Amino acid sequence: MRKIIFLLLVLVVALFLVWLPPGTLSLAALQHSQAQLTLWHAEHPILAASAFFISYFLIAAFSIPGATLLTLMGGALFGLAFGTLLVATAATCGATVAMLLSRYLLRDWVQRRFSRMMERVSQGVERDGGHYLFALRLTPVFPFVLVNLLMGLTPISITRYAFISLLGMLPAIVVYINTGRQLSQIESLRDIVSPGMMLMFTLLGLLPLASRWLVKRTAK
Repeated sequence: MRKIIFLLLVLVVALFLVWLPPGTLSLAALQHSQAQLTLWHAEHPILAASAFFISYFLIAAFSIPGATLLTLMGGALFGLAFGTLLVATAATCGATVAMLLSRYLLRDWVQRRFSRMMERVSQGVERDGGHYLFALRLTPVFPFVLVNLLMGLTPISITRYAFISLLGMLPAIVVYINTGRQLSQIESLRDIVSPGMMLMFTLLGLLPLASRWLVKRTAK
């Protein structure tokens, strides 16, 4: 039964990808269609927000490339406040669904494919709990999809996972949304997050772990 459900989900994602015209998920295509998208949003604000939310949710839940570009689009169309709300909610819902897919449908495959990494993550969650997930979300070297898959095999609760994921993803979302407000001026996705900003996110993610370690150290 699980395999049938998973195959149906894969089919839905495949149809979604086939439906998209070639080159849709690219910075150049997004910039080229910005005026049309802005006009469509002005004429149909509720429909535009709903379509954006569903698209972002599917991309986050099924690990489809394009989340960064959609985040920029969110800033260009909806502004900083509402764009952040839409993206943060859709990303959190998508990440939670991806985690549940890993926990209930892909558990065996994830265990075989990422056995060594899974052992480290399990030890980290057991040792530091939600602080470990927060660090993973903020540290740029850990892919979004990998965190979802590996966390699905840990005993972390759904509500805790969703809340901590939201907090951990929020800083980067705000940066990308704010950058998307000047979408036409972006020359490359590499220009958005500088090495210094990546280092700042990493240090911010490690801060709870460091403070937790310091408290344990001084308590001895």
